[in-house]
Amino acid sequence: MSQHAAHEPEKVDAATGQTIRSHEWDGITELNTPLPRWWINIFYATIIWSIGYWIVYPSWPLFSDYARGAFGYASRLEVQADLDGLKAVRAKQAAGLEKASLEDIAKNPDLRRVALAAGRTAFGDNCAPCHGQGGAGAPGYPNLNDDDWLWGGKLADIHLTLENGIRAAGNDKTRMGMMAAFGRDGVLKPDEVRMVSNHVRQLAQLPTEKTYDAAKGAAIFKEHCASCHGEDGKGSLEFGAPNLTDAIWLFGNGIEQIVETVTNGRQGVMPAWTGRLDPITIKALTVYVHSLGGGK
Repeated sequence: MSQHAAHEPEKVDAATGQTIRSHEWDGITELNTPLPRWWINIFYATIIWSIGYWIVYPSWPLFSDYARGAFGYASRLEVQADLDGLKAVRAKQAAGLEKASLEDIAKNPDLRRVALAAGRTAFGDNCAPCHGQGGAGAPGYPNLNDDDWLWGGKLADIHLTLENGIRAAGNDKTRMGMMAAFGRDGVLKPDEVRMVSNHVRQLAQLPTEKTYDAAKGAAIFKEHCASCHGEDGKGSLEFGAPNLTDAIWLFGNGIEQIVETVTNGRQGVMPAWTGRLDPITIKALTVYVHSLGGGK
């Protein structure tokens, strides 16, 4: 500001009686209006309140901890107390599940209710990404609502599958079955792959291609597939070989989908949940999966 400007008399706004600040932008000036007294008082009060809050409640971070405050109160302590109470209740409920057999849990209404609640949560966290929230499955992921099971749908069967998985690496007790890649490995020629694929559709009473030779298809199936799926194609729980005569297909029942399966094989994997979930949770999950509609 120039020396001349510094000695200029203050200008007063005629309408408000307030002085006008010296700066100007494009002919626009600014009134030198002080803040309202009530606003200033509230501002000072908040400063005083904040100082009191720092003293009374936890607020200051330290190197390895934080200042506890004069009251020693923290909302996280209330949350922790609620969680501890919930853990105590669940521990009491879990004790009943731990001691009871799967059959006893399924028959006891109270234990079953606890198992279903815990199993539903475990299913949503760990199984739903593959099997769907309701267990309806998807191409390549079994539907847990029907009664078609590769390894058995009884409580003990489901429990064993959950514990050890299917083709799970690093688990000696895992369910192990293998659908060979007959086409890729050169066991069957492309025309033979198509022939046996048509035979599989015929087993399920689905339409076949006009060029299909039933006798040749049956012969190929008997030589290469019957050892696992059975001569009647109804599968085997021992090998995890699916029933080919029903309308339940894991990878689809179209001719091209079957050709793909016979050509390159199928080696789906389900993780072993032992070590990932505690035994009580696996028990509860077993009861829940069994309850979805397909349990035997």
